Amino acid sequence: TEDWQDPVTSRARQHEQAAALVRGHGVVVAEFFDAGQSRTVAWGRRPEAAALVAQLADPGRGWDAIVIGEYERAFYGSQYAAMAPLFEHYGVQPWMPEAGGRVDFASEHDEQAMTVLGLSSKREVTRTSIRVRAAMAAQTREQGRYLGGRPPYGYRLADAGPHPNKAHAAWGRRAHRLEPDPGTAHVVRWMFAQRLAGHSVARIARALNDAGIPCPSAADPERNPHRTGTAWTLGTAATILGKPRYTGRQVWNRQRTDSELADPANTSLGHKTVQRWNLPGGWVISARPAHPALVSEADFIAAQDISAARGPAPVIAPAAPGTSRYLLAGLLACGTCGRRMESAWSNGKAAYRCRHGHTSAAPPDPARPKNAYVREDRILAHLPALHLLLTGTEPARRRRRTRRGADTRPQAGADDVIGYMRDRGVTLTYDPAAGTLQAGTCEAIKTIIRKAG
Repeated sequence: TEDWQDPVTSRARQHEQAAALVRGHGVVVAEFFDAGQSRTVAWGRRPEAAALVAQLADPGRGWDAIVIGEYERAFYGSQYAAMAPLFEHYGVQPWMPEAGGRVDFASEHDEQAMTVLGLSSKREVTRTSIRVRAAMAAQTREQGRYLGGRPPYGYRLADAGPHPNKAHAAWGRRAHRLEPDPGTAHVVRWMFAQRLAGHSVARIARALNDAGIPCPSAADPERNPHRTGTAWTLGTAATILGKPRYTGRQVWNRQRTDSELADPANTSLGHKTVQRWNLPGGWVISARPAHPALVSEADFIAAQDISAARGPAPVIAPAAPGTSRYLLAGLLACGTCGRRMESAWSNGKAAYRCRHGHTSAAPPDPARPKNAYVREDRILAHLPALHLLLTGTEPARRRRRTRRGADTRPQAGADDVIGYMRDRGVTLTYDPAAGTLQAGTCEAIKTIIRKAG
């Protein structure tokens, strides 16, 4: 709500405006008030607005008009143009203070006025967003101000005096800053030291789990109720080692909020917000250190260089445009545990492996089966034969007669077989112990392949 009003105050104000507008014409018999919903959300995705729309088709709904308390929150952008035909179809008349009462569907003037009001509502949101983002960028770059959110692992919030905004300070709000957390700051320093010593991220995560160090969500469960907090993972350790705020600089805009259609097949549902990561060029970094550093800038940059040096293996032979690096990705399952086999580049060739649920961040389990490996070329060589087994009962489209008068079918290539399997949802199960490949169909069709060494 505008002007820092709480929902109770805003609801009362809008109800009074609506009641005053229809005084002498009728009374308000039902209320639909969405709290905490952005005006940019389409009516069909706002709970109360959707309930109103659902009642339109009910002849016994008990009301024949809709009185809008505040147009900015009701009709954003082109929402009125989308809803007006529905209102007119069910004989429901909208009333608005800005129209001086009833909105006339047949009036060109009222239609233009509603269009302008919708654009004005959209402009208000856009202008506010631009101003807020510009202010937050300046506060980060020039002042190094902490702008909210969970403090990074290794830090805690400390009081930084009255809020710099006088209005906020008058309401008792305080500013905050980051300071090292005595219980976790040493863990972050140790992680960077291990990384600079050449240890892998997986080894660092495994060492933390072996030592019984609580992971970030377990160390701060109140701020992480949506996470299990069971153990350190590879992603958690990598995120900490790649976070530039540990250098003492304040960083903002690592993530951005994009807008995309909620359902491309039904544009009336409007747009939804999606969080996406920005490239480093879009980050806003404070010009000066804003809080105590847990790692020097030189060491942080060196740790990122190690990450870059240990990135994905280079492609020995670049694939041609439009081709896939892993031809069988998503088509192989492990015959030992049933999991989907993952793509793995091995000795310059495409391969597939299954670690049976094990990750590098977890300690090894002696009872776990050995990792399963199979090279892609070992499987591709047997796909034509497997294709004949799979299609043996299907009528052949083309046949060829040999000199002796025997009918033969042309052999399908690997690409044709892979397309056939993807179209029909066929999964290949590889059993590393028996060295067999089985198609995931009703019949147990197998072809023997040589084990990958």
